[in-house]
Amino acid sequence: MADLRDMELIAALARHKHFARAAEECGISQPAFSARIRNFETTLGVPMVKRGNRFLGFTPEGEIVLKWARRMILDADGMRQEVQSAKGALVGRLSIGAVPTALTFAAGVPAQIHKQHPGLAMRLLSMSSSDIIRGIEDFTLDAGITYLDDRTLGSLKTVPLYDEQYVLLVPPALAPRQSGTVTWREAADLPLCLLTSNMRNRQIVDEIFASVGASPKPIMETNAFVAALTQVARGALATIAPELLADTLPIAEGSVRLRLVEPQATRSIGLVMADRDPQPPAFKAFSDVIQKIAR
Repeated sequence: MADLRDMELIAALARHKHFARAAEECGISQPAFSARIRNFETTLGVPMVKRGNRFLGFTPEGEIVLKWARRMILDADGMRQEVQSAKGALVGRLSIGAVPTALTFAAGVPAQIHKQHPGLAMRLLSMSSSDIIRGIEDFTLDAGITYLDDRTLGSLKTVPLYDEQYVLLVPPALAPRQSGTVTWREAADLPLCLLTSNMRNRQIVDEIFASVGASPKPIMETNAFVAALTQVARGALATIAPELLADTLPIAEGSVRLRLVEPQATRSIGLVMADRDPQPPAFKAFSDVIQKIAR
């Protein structure tokens, strides 16, 4: 029967999508790697890999095996973490996905974790909400930081962290006023740079505009707030940003910041994770730190 090593080979092949590179990562020759994959297929009685002159992906059966392989690797890693933790040392690696609007909040977590657990490393990735959910479900992510109103969260476990509120960032020459508030209807009439429509933040902004009967026509769309802020700094366009993000990103001197009202909308940002029992010690440490930061 296949063992954990076989699972690690399958997971490596999924990461690299290349037999030679996956074999190199696993510390074995490519012929030995390929032979072990074929033996695994023979044991299960199904083809797992689509083959040609190169790796062409996984078969439907292979995708099922890959999902379980990732889960078994994570469970084995969690067991090792718990054993090491019992000895007084927490060692491991966490992969966390965060929607772009939550990146600056999440960026404060690694340093706090390192203070408490020097052996614990963290990989923080900027991802769309749908990619975060997919990553948790296929076990390529340990957790995510995303919008809790997303209807596709399904059975994932959620922990609220903070409420996102929105501000208009606008060049002085385009601003309806130089301080105070601005309505969503007023904002809709300005030349705007907004996030692309596949991003949950943009979908939320569009929903709020629609709720007041406004239909903005953005001049530019981007998947990075830095690009939007550059347009504000150049005096060309206005943008809408979460207040927390506006507090932490470098805003061009002289830019006008107005809180959006009528409505004064909020959306909940939270931690999402698979409902696993027991939870690996590394994840518990991460969860504890991020909830303290959110308070």
